Amino acid sequence: MTSDYPSHWLRRKLADFVCSTVFQRTITAIIVVNAVTLGLETSATVMAEYGPILTVLDRIIIGIFVVEVALRLIAFGPGFFRNGWNWFDFIIVGISLIPAAGNLSVLRALRILRVLRLISIVPQMRTVVTALLQVIPGMGTVALLLLLIFYISAVMATKLFGEAFPAWFGTIGESMYSLFQVMTLESWSMGIVRPVMEAHPAAWMFFLPFILVTTFAVLNLFVAIVVDAMQSAHKVEAAEAEAEAHAERIAIGEEIRELRREIVKLRVEMAEKQGG
Repeated sequence: MTSDYPSHWLRRKLADFVCSTVFQRTITAIIVVNAVTLGLETSATVMAEYGPILTVLDRIIIGIFVVEVALRLIAFGPGFFRNGWNWFDFIIVGISLIPAAGNLSVLRALRILRVLRLISIVPQMRTVVTALLQVIPGMGTVALLLLLIFYISAVMATKLFGEAFPAWFGTIGESMYSLFQVMTLESWSMGIVRPVMEAHPAAWMFFLPFILVTTFAVLNLFVAIVVDAMQSAHKVEAAEAEAEAHAERIAIGEEIRELRREIVKLRVEMAEKQGG
């Protein structure tokens, strides 16, 4: 039991270090620098001038990332893999270590994935991503509803306009693609609807309800779901922060009471000595 104490103490100090604000900000700054260097590597002019320097800098940065992950593994032990964000960092750094030569040279492009580590480092980004992951079931339901509307509309559009406009509505697949363009409001009027209306003057009776249902109704459901998830995530964070603050207040109160008991004890001992 005694022999394990130094190891436990060291891991606790190491955990405090890797979780400290200074350490986290340093890693964040390194990730930003890495993002800039990876962007510079896409320039042939910059690589011709500073290629060796950027290569060395890139190796130094990946070395820092490896050391950082290793420190966290030592600090948290098996508990490291109980956190999904730690898995995320571990995989991203692992991808960076894959040799990018020969047939694997395409993996060099995956080095930019290191920039995604900002998500796990910056708490605000983690909150957003966590909220988005939580709304996937709800978004899936809305996506199925949207797909159903698209399918029905594509079948109708193919039968109504396919013969006159085979390039846009010749098949269900082409109709769905054209309707997707209409839904995004990208050149929907002059590019698709008005030419169709020249051959079918009543086509507006099909396209306007489609836009109202998909663009202004169903897609707004996605926004509503995400906003609700963000609000819920902020409420959870606020509740956790309040719980931590309450626990800290209780701990401080207990320390104050302990100090008072010590003071009373010292006063009693001093009174007994003086009386003696």
